[in-house]
Amino acid sequence: MMGEAVLYDALRQALWVAMLMSAPLLGVALVAGVTIGLLQALTSVQEMTLTFVPKVGAMLVVFWVSMSFMTSTLLAFFADQIIPMIEGS
Repeated sequence: MMGEAVLYDALRQALWVAMLMSAPLLGVALVAGVTIGLLQALTSVQEMTLTFVPKVGAMLVVFWVSMSFMTSTLLAFFADQIIPMIEGS
């Protein structure tokens, strides 16, 4: 039977893996949003779609580039942590 400490440790590691996997996307969304916001403030152009389209485009590019990192991180977490816990070893 799995103890509470093992469960909490697995949950902590799962949250860390989720943070690692989402960091590139969230980082590029933040940088793109701030950059476009500064450009809008400098040029006094207040168009709602101007912030949305470049941010989504940048996030798609970063997702495509970092997809192998995300996949390998998730697979390593499952192979090293979750599968041994299920097997009971």
